[in-house]
Amino acid sequence: MKTIKLLFATLIIGVSFSSCSVSFGDNDYYYDDLEDIVANYDLWYVDYNKTTGTGDVPFLSKAFTISFINGRVYANNNIVGIGVNGDGYGILIGYYDTYNGFLEIDHNLDGYYDFDVIEASRGKIRLKDNYNNVTYYLEGYQKSNFDYDLVFYDNIEYFLQEYNAWSKTYTSNAGFINEFDNENFLAFTPENLTTFYSSQDKVGTQIANIYWDYVGSYSVYDVQGYDDLKILTLNYDLYGTEEFELSVISDARISLYHIDSGTTYEFTGRGYIQYLKNSSEKNAVESVSDEGRKRTKVIRETKVRRNLK
Repeated sequence: MKTIKLLFATLIIGVSFSSCSVSFGDNDYYYDDLEDIVANYDLWYVDYNKTTGTGDVPFLSKAFTISFINGRVYANNNIVGIGVNGDGYGILIGYYDTYNGFLEIDHNLDGYYDFDVIEASRGKIRLKDNYNNVTYYLEGYQKSNFDYDLVFYDNIEYFLQEYNAWSKTYTSNAGFINEFDNENFLAFTPENLTTFYSSQDKVGTQIANIYWDYVGSYSVYDVQGYDDLKILTLNYDLYGTEEFELSVISDARISLYHIDSGTTYEFTGRGYIQYLKNSSEKNAVESVSDEGRKRTKVIRETKVRRNLK
């Protein structure tokens, strides 16, 4: 065991059929019956941006949701297919026990981890790993009221990484001719949230044969007043920065509205990358960097929507 918890003199503040809790101040509660707490929700959304501490628990850093069902731990490590894979729970990643007032997880790859479980408010808990000095913030949902669309937009950078390439499959008749008309493939790599690849290869080129003409930086911005829209900027050295309104059509298709020209493009994902246990097990195109994906804190700037042409 990586941590040893000593629970000192407790003050019983409430008893119910499901659990009882002990207050240690600051609106935090330790529960005597953790099984009822962790299994009370179908899905726990890992709000990675609130993570504190200097350490890391790899399987929690990769997961978007985690579920505790009859001693088994499930996780959605991908945005693509979320809500469908594993009946919404994702893939089996290990086993858990709530023995003696703390949560012990035996991950299939990463091994044993012990957590203090602390409730900050109804439906929100913290998993605190004292040994690794890291705390994760989780929000509980039932599958019936989980906003899957919001997960896409809150984690749009990671969604873009889940295909080896995005192939242009539609260009609107409306809009002015512009340089981006020539770009037929895009790729966003998991080693960071700033690098994109672009190719002018002929539509229909096999992924393995794509020659990536350009490597540059990109940024994603929130849009004031919109939860289902982002601004994507692709920085090309030769002809400047291209700015798009980015919206998700499905978990395999995105729309890019080119703001300056008024042209709408649609790109379809090709070469789905399923993140199972670790990054070395995914099938990535060799011509695009495939360093392991790990969620990092995403701080986006907000832009006001421009007048459209």
